[in-house]
Amino acid sequence: MASRRTIRKSFTLQCACSKTSAALSCAAILVLGACAQPWQGFEAGQPESDVVARLGQPREVYDLPGGARRLMWPTQPMGEVTTAADIDAMGKVISVRQVLQPSEFYRAEVDKWTKKNVLVNFGRPEETTYFPLMKREVWSYRYLEDGVWYQLFHFYFDDTGVLRSTQKSPDPLHEQNGNDHRP
Repeated sequence: MASRRTIRKSFTLQCACSKTSAALSCAAILVLGACAQPWQGFEAGQPESDVVARLGQPREVYDLPGGARRLMWPTQPMGEVTTAADIDAMGKVISVRQVLQPSEFYRAEVDKWTKKNVLVNFGRPEETTYFPLMKREVWSYRYLEDGVWYQLFHFYFDDTGVLRSTQKSPDPLHEQNGNDHRP
């Protein structure tokens, strides 16, 4: 029969191994999660075919100045990510990034941008609504702010299609039972 001291040492060793194993598992998940972002891992100058081979055929394609194009892989209407790859006139990658995020949204210029500018920069909206009393059409995009908060970013256009204001709000899709952030 094992002594209490032997049992205690065995239990302590098992607990330490479990904690180490759990820590290593968590670290592996974080590393793999960081690698799993579709817009990461591309270098400027790579051929367009590399991007398409990894991400598939784009769902949206827009012309940019100088013969360049923007290829987009949206997850709207339910997702919070749109991967955009800018490709130069020679078919080489300029950049690949996630565009549904505050740093991108805040580039929009009120009283200057039009519906076309918003479409080219963010792709098709999750939802469009018209408010007749305001005489504003609103395009809404789902996104995840700071990797935690589910939000909608809204672009308000006048009847001529010019951007007149922007707004962010909590995403009602995730608001039930206080579930307004990623666990």
